[in-house]
Amino acid sequence: MAPRANWKGFLRLSLVTCPIALYPATSESEKISFNQLNRQTGHRIKYLKVDADTGDEVPNEDIVKGYELEKGQFIEVTKDELEEIALESTRTIEIDEFVDKTDIDPRYLIRPYYLRPDGKVGHDAFAVIRETIREMDKVAIGRVVLTNREHIIALEPMDKGLVGTLLRYPYEVRSEREYFDEIQDVKVTKDMLDLAKHIVNQKAGRFDPEKFEDHYESALVELINQKRAGKVIRPKERPKGENVVDLMDALRKSVGGAAAEAAAQKKPAKKPKKASARQKEMLMPIAGKKPVKEAAAKKPAAGARRKSA
Repeated sequence: MAPRANWKGFLRLSLVTCPIALYPATSESEKISFNQLNRQTGHRIKYLKVDADTGDEVPNEDIVKGYELEKGQFIEVTKDELEEIALESTRTIEIDEFVDKTDIDPRYLIRPYYLRPDGKVGHDAFAVIRETIREMDKVAIGRVVLTNREHIIALEPMDKGLVGTLLRYPYEVRSEREYFDEIQDVKVTKDMLDLAKHIVNQKAGRFDPEKFEDHYESALVELINQKRAGKVIRPKERPKGENVVDLMDALRKSVGGAAAEAAAQKKPAKKPKKASARQKEMLMPIAGKKPVKEAAAKKPAAGARRKSA
């Protein structure tokens, strides 16, 4: 079942309008996450909203937004006042202009969303807008309000729908000069460049996300399974970085290493395990024991800390 829409409203190109729904195109919910525990009791940590001066807990209905003018001096802004300045983009994505995709600096990209018609009406208008963008080979730029803030959104066709990518505003992107000005001007020789290009050609491939494996996530699964099995966790030796003394020698050795790596990749090998849609299934039951949920319901695992009810 598709996730719940983050936003519902209208997509408009001049006088052509259709109802749409916007859905997150990515998710991190399948990644392993941790709770914070009290080391002494094993109970989960609970966060409370408290008054900074009195220390008393404050109910949600008594919490308002405030902008700090000076230290300890705030201007309160109510929910009604925020709704008064609601923008047209709160309910409508108005396409303002069309640009070339190459014009969009990657630093401005935030996150992608899927857009599709909302309900049984408006499919014709949606198709007209989608196919116009596709035929013109452009990216449509509009505005949308999410989480009470207006965002720039770039729309591109994908299959029968649209992908909308939120963009940053210029004031959110730092200037590269703050970081690059101190980089030394170095003259790279043709021999060095030729060797480096050779390495690149040996490693050339096609972008395929299916080849990628989240090694850290796999290591977390292994760590949790080892701890559940009562095994002693021993730290692994970390690789040591070495200073490159002879750059040409390092490049020549890299060429040989890249060639060996390319030859190894040509051999048929098992595809990396794709991240499971149900990550918890990777946490397999320990041999000879009952599944986690069943075992946990009857008796805590040996060595496990007490948990709060």
